[in-house]
Amino acid sequence: QVQLVESGGGLVQAGGSLRLSCAASGRTFSRYTMGWFRQAPGKEREFVAAISQTGTTYYADSVKGRFTISRDNAKNTVSLQMNSLKPEDTAVYYCAADAGGITIRPDRYDYWGQGTQVTVSS
Repeated sequence: QVQLVESGGGLVQAGGSLRLSCAASGRTFSRYTMGWFRQAPGKEREFVAAISQTGTTYYADSVKGRFTISRDNAKNTVSLQMNSLKPEDTAVYYCAADAGGITIRPDRYDYWGQGTQVTVSS
């Protein structure tokens, strides 16, 4: 069992930056691929970024070059550095853990956090 808790969301102006963090419980954090997803009102949950157990990263085209995912296995944390934020980045951001390899499919992730709101004003 893995419990995930996100933090770092908030309100920021377009062009600004935010850093999201996700703290995981348990001693097996390093065995999981970690992903970030987001869901805007009235839209489906969409993939943002993921990092494998070995540090391989993958990004959605919409955030490539602006967002950076990283993990610290010693601290059981995964972070999402978000730069050059746009109003269309406004959503609830979720951290998720997958026992397999990198995937953009939310149904493949086994554990989810409660989400943190990111609002980007124009």
